[in-house]
Amino acid sequence: MSDFQAEYDAYCNEYGTPDRIEMMLCDLNAVLRGKWLPGDEVDKLINGGVRLPMSTYAPNILGSEVEATGLGITIGDPDGFIVPVDGTLKPVPWANGNVAQVLVEMVDEDCNISSISTRNHLRNVIDRFEKEGLHPVVATELEFYIVKRRDDSSDAPSPPDGLPDAQNYDLEVLNQSEAILTEILETSKAQGLATDALIAEYGPGQFEINFHHTDDVLAAADTALMFKRLVIGIVDGHGLEATFMAKPYAEEPGNGMHVHASVVDDDGNNIFASENDEDVSPRLKAAVAGVLGTMRDMQAIFAPHMNSYRRFQPNSFAPSAPDWGLDHRGAAIRLPEISGPGARLEHRISGADVNPYLVLAAILGGIHYGLHHECDLPLPLEDDKSSDAEPLTHDWTTAVALFEESDFAKDLFGEDYQKIYTAVRRDEIKELTSIITAVEYRYYLSRL
Repeated sequence: MSDFQAEYDAYCNEYGTPDRIEMMLCDLNAVLRGKWLPGDEVDKLINGGVRLPMSTYAPNILGSEVEATGLGITIGDPDGFIVPVDGTLKPVPWANGNVAQVLVEMVDEDCNISSISTRNHLRNVIDRFEKEGLHPVVATELEFYIVKRRDDSSDAPSPPDGLPDAQNYDLEVLNQSEAILTEILETSKAQGLATDALIAEYGPGQFEINFHHTDDVLAAADTALMFKRLVIGIVDGHGLEATFMAKPYAEEPGNGMHVHASVVDDDGNNIFASENDEDVSPRLKAAVAGVLGTMRDMQAIFAPHMNSYRRFQPNSFAPSAPDWGLDHRGAAIRLPEISGPGARLEHRISGADVNPYLVLAAILGGIHYGLHHECDLPLPLEDDKSSDAEPLTHDWTTAVALFEESDFAKDLFGEDYQKIYTAVRRDEIKELTSIITAVEYRYYLSRL
C-alpha cells in the first residue's frame, strides 16, 4: 500500500489532487468495471476500504451474473477488497477536469488475489517460466476501426466520409485522421504506454498500433487493455466511435490482436535464436509445435464471442488453421526472425475483442508446453510437401466444448476457472443465439 501512496503523491505533485479516481477492474471479457472515488478520499483505497462483489470478475458480456459459475447470489455474493495495481495510476486527459485512473484487483481477507482474476492467471503462467530461469518477452499489435457515430446501438457501422475502399499503409489516410491519431499517440505517451508504429490498415477507417517488446508481460497486457479504453474515449470526443470488435464489417478485414513472443534466459540470451539465418532452432520449433498443438483447445480464448467466428470464415483476411511459416503472413504462426536477439514467433489468431491477459497466458502456456513435451510439428507452409491443416472451427459452441474438455486448459487455468469460463461462454451463447435476427424476419417471415 505504501508504494501506491508514493505513486499518488507523485501524481498530485505533477497534476494536482484529482477530482476523482476511476478504479478499473478487468472482468473475464476485458470489460472494465469498478467505481469512482473522490480524489481526496484516496485513503479508503490505500487502507482497503473499497469493496466490490467477487462476482464482478465473471459476468457475461451483457453484464449479468451467471448462476452456473457458482459465484454471485448463489453463495451470498461476497465482497473482495480492492487494491491498486502498482504503476497504473495515470491521468485521463480526454475526461473533463482532473481525472485519474488506476487498475485494481480484488483480494480476500488474507490479501490473496482472487483466483478468478485474469491478470493473476497470466502472472501464474509467467511464474512457470521464472522458476526455470526463463523470461518471456512479448509485444502486441492491435487493430481497430473508426466509424461514424450511430443513432442506435443496433445500427450497422459505416466508415467516416472520404476514405478509400482499401487504405493499407496509405499516408494520406493518416493525414486525414491526423487530429485523432495525434491525440491518441500523445495521450498514450502521457499514460506511459509504449506505443511504436501506427499505420492505416486495409479496411476503410481501420488502423493498427504496435507496441514495443517488453519482458514485463503483465505491463504489456495492461497496456493493451488501457489503450483500448483510451482510443474509445478519444474518438468519442471527436464525434465518432471506435471499435475493437472482431468483425464489424462482413466484407472488410476483421480486427486482430497479434502477439510476438520470445523467451530469454537469466543472462539475457534469446533461447529461440538459431546460429544461422536458414535453420529454425530446436527450441523455437518446440515452441511453435506447442502453440499449434494447443491452439484448438484455446480457440475459445482467442475467439471469445459470437462475432469472433466471422474472422474464421473463408477469404476473411485472417489465418484460420493451425499452421506456420517463415515470415508468412497467411500463417497462424509466423516467424519474422529466427536468429539473433529478435528471434520470435508471431501468433496471429486472436481477434482484438479478446481479454489480453487470457490470450497471453494461453500463448505463453502453449510455448511452455511445447518446450516440455514432444509435440508434432507440421511442415511450414513454404515447404512443397506441406499439406493443408484442418481448419479451426468456425462454430462458437464447438470451440467452447473443446475448451471445456481440454486437459491443457485445466492445467493452465485450473479446473475451477475452466468451469467458470465455460459457464460464462455457454450463458452468452444461450443469450445471443436465442435472438431472432432481422435477416430471419426479412427472408423467412413472409415467404414460409
